[in-house]
Amino acid sequence: MSTAESEGSRREQRVEASVFAVTACALLFLLGGVSLAAGWELAGVAGWVWFVLSAPELLLVCALALDAPRSVDVGVLLVVATGNLGGLALLIASLLTEKSNELSGGQLLLSGAVVWLTNVIVFGLLYWSLDAGGPQARIRHGRRRPDFWFPQDDNDRLARRHWYPRLEDYTYVALTNGIAFSPTDAMPLTRKTKTLMALEAMISVGAVLLVAARAVNVLGG
Repeated sequence: MSTAESEGSRREQRVEASVFAVTACALLFLLGGVSLAAGWELAGVAGWVWFVLSAPELLLVCALALDAPRSVDVGVLLVVATGNLGGLALLIASLLTEKSNELSGGQLLLSGAVVWLTNVIVFGLLYWSLDAGGPQARIRHGRRRPDFWFPQDDNDRLARRHWYPRLEDYTYVALTNGIAFSPTDAMPLTRKTKTLMALEAMISVGAVLLVAARAVNVLGG
């Protein structure tokens, strides 16, 4: 591994990944602030709950910025994903327990959008952290046992010289999986990645189909 490649990988981990994590945290802070200002509640819980759910994102930012071991990054990311699942559960609980006039369309649309966007960011970081041992291992040893199979892996003519998937590639995988609820660009090869993609799709189904459909119904009423 050349010095330039090593530095590029560390920059990707400490700068680019940190920016993605900060974005996810900022989205939850925004939702929390708007919820408190508007007096929005979900299943009887005030908007401060979104600040609580942003705490794991803050830990993730610190772990990435400090170049923590891969195991720490993955562990924190799993906690963040669990927090996203908790936020979705709160949304669905409010749909089942509260009347239409108690939930505004704007509240549901904003909450669903934030949960979905943070879900894409978090799972993109998870895929990036897990594939073939993580970013450092991919640079050092190549992708000898990949967890994802990209189009460039099938055809060298599609890839530039010394190509390897970066954070943006994994985020695109998470984005398309969150929209189509199935893999479109890269195929998962291992049970752990299939499980994670299934979990991401399930969260997206809840955020997009259930919440958005109810929001449209509220707005239409």
